[in-house]
Amino acid sequence: MKTWFITGGTPGGLGVAFADEALTRGDRVALTTRRPAQLSEWARAHGDRLLLLPADVTDPAQVGAAVAAAEERFGGIDVLVNNAGRGWVGTVEGMADRAVRDSFELNFFAALTVLRAVLPGMRERRSGTVVNVSSVAGLVGAPAFGSYSAAKFAVEGMTEVLRHEVEPFGITVLALEPGAFRTNAYAGFAVEPIDEGIADYGPLLLSVRDSMVEQHGDQPGDPRAAARALADAVDAERPPHRLVLGGAGFDMAVSHLEAQLAGIRAHERTARGADFADVSGPGPAR
Repeated sequence: MKTWFITGGTPGGLGVAFADEALTRGDRVALTTRRPAQLSEWARAHGDRLLLLPADVTDPAQVGAAVAAAEERFGGIDVLVNNAGRGWVGTVEGMADRAVRDSFELNFFAALTVLRAVLPGMRERRSGTVVNVSSVAGLVGAPAFGSYSAAKFAVEGMTEVLRHEVEPFGITVLALEPGAFRTNAYAGFAVEPIDEGIADYGPLLLSVRDSMVEQHGDQPGDPRAAARALADAVDAERPPHRLVLGGAGFDMAVSHLEAQLAGIRAHERTARGADFADVSGPGPAR
């Protein structure tokens, strides 16, 4: 029986889907949420194998208290799912500075805070699985979601490095990259302010906002299938380093990465020509 610590518990969201699947498999779950009253009825049905933890993951003190409560209740955390996050519509030039920073606080720094609270226990036990929920937008930049994509690209980089750093302690690390899933993630876009004050970007912002509103409730991804895929990956003898979920997201990621690789290879002569003539092997990145 595993103990899962999952952040970002909202009704109809991936966090609750992940929790449901873990509970269905007989595991225990500690789930953070900013609005516990919205999940109280659902929580009662799961008894003492579910611990609902009121917490804002952007507050380090609340994160520390939530992790301590989960460890005290269940004796330790076996699986961390860093799921909390949301997207903000905005251009790189025009998005308000406060909104950019808020995006990074939730989508990157909160994940780092949770990691730093959970990893000491995993290192002590020399076991554990970390799942950092990124996005296809962490692999392929999404226009009008520059701050979100940038934060998720940062999650990807952190996850890549973390995997190597904690491997000696028996901890595995997985990046989860969902595409568009039928959750409530798009529900707020209908009332999202989109006027940044730069008229040139108005048509792009309106188009992206309208697309999100139109897709809400019709996204192709099934949250329950995503939860099963994640649980299977966690249970695997050799979990994957990354897992893209959703057919359209998979196609987009593969096409983009193949084009990137082709572009890099097209300039191999230039890349190698930037070395000193007597260099015989790779050195540290600059």
